[in-house]
Amino acid sequence: MSAQKEIQQVCTSMQELLLEKNKRYGNSALEPVGIFSRQDSGESIKIRLDDKIGRIQNSHELRKNDVADLIGYLVLLAISEGWTDFGDLID
Repeated sequence: MSAQKEIQQVCTSMQELLLEKNKRYGNSALEPVGIFSRQDSGESIKIRLDDKIGRIQNSHELRKNDVADLIGYLVLLAISEGWTDFGDLID
C-alpha cells in the first residue's frame, strides 16, 4: 500500500473513532461541565495531553491506544483553537 493510501486510511479511521466517541460521550472535551475545574476547553485538553504523555513516559511500551488518544486530543485542541483548516500551511 502506498504512503498516500495509508495516510488516508489512518485519517479516515481516526475520523470514525472520534465521531463515535463524540456520539457516545458527548462533547465533554470541547464543552466541559466545569463542576470541579473552571479551565476552558483548550487548557483542559492540554492537561489531558500532559497526563497521557506522562503515562506513556512511565510505560514500558507505546500502545496503539496511546497514539489514537494523542491524535484525538490534538484534533480536539485544534478545534478548540479554531484551527479547522490547515490548507494554508501547504508551501
